[in-house]
Amino acid sequence: MNGPSGTGRRGRPALSVVGDTRRREPGNSLEPRRRGDVEPARQPVRTAADADADEAAVLRVRLRECTADLRRVRAEYDAYRGRVGRDRLAVREIAVANVLTGLLPVLDAIDQARRQGEVTGGFRRVTEVLESELAALGLRSFGTAGDPFDPAVHEAVSCACTAGVRQPTCAVVLRPGYRVGEQLLRPAQVEVAEPVRM
Repeated sequence: MNGPSGTGRRGRPALSVVGDTRRREPGNSLEPRRRGDVEPARQPVRTAADADADEAAVLRVRLRECTADLRRVRAEYDAYRGRVGRDRLAVREIAVANVLTGLLPVLDAIDQARRQGEVTGGFRRVTEVLESELAALGLRSFGTAGDPFDPAVHEAVSCACTAGVRQPTCAVVLRPGYRVGEQLLRPAQVEVAEPVRM
């Protein structure tokens, strides 16, 4: 028998019992761990605040995506609006140029009548109104005697060497040229005077 000296039978020390008051997690076995075993990770306890924070983060990401999409669509719409505005302006300019090109023979006839002194009375008033309305649409005539010759806007009908000029010059304008804005409707027909070359 074991005596108070703490030794058991045959001289061995007596074993004492230690009580374990720790709680066991559900699902854990009572077997002792072996060397190399890894304790399973504990899942954090999710609270309502965690769920709200996750939902807010998802909503923030979605908001950023929607904002980026909205900005992209707005930029595309602004570019589209600009293209439509430019196209409308170009169509308007083409339509005006086509109408004015059709009226150039009328202006040529009025110019010939004016040279012969036949633009008088009521006909003179009609020509003045017509020319002012065409000018309001942007029609401009060009080509006067003494202008430097520019093959981009002048059509040379003849050319003669003249001592009094230093560069090719429009000596006589046979038919005025017309333009609308920067668009050339018709070049001016001119006789060109060139300097004498030695």
